[in-house]
Amino acid sequence: MVDKPVEKEEIGEVTHYFTDISVGVIELSGTLKLGDQISIEGATTDLQQEVGSMQIEHEDVTEAGPGDAVGMKVKDRVREGDIVYKIEE
Repeated sequence: MVDKPVEKEEIGEVTHYFTDISVGVIELSGTLKLGDQISIEGATTDLQQEVGSMQIEHEDVTEAGPGDAVGMKVKDRVREGDIVYKIEE
């Protein structure tokens, strides 16, 4: 059985990471919604997860778009400059 190639769309960049609470701040260049699958990739980062919650200025949001800076709980360390991709199955 051949796996279907995974489509990825670049939607943002990590601008900050809060170590104590495992939250990454992502400056978006595309649209992101709760439930989306994302991949965060960088020199030493390779993380895939579902978007479980997002905040803008400490307010919960279900969707964010270009120009928004969202805070998101991440399951592993991410670094400034890491690229965020939305995975299209």
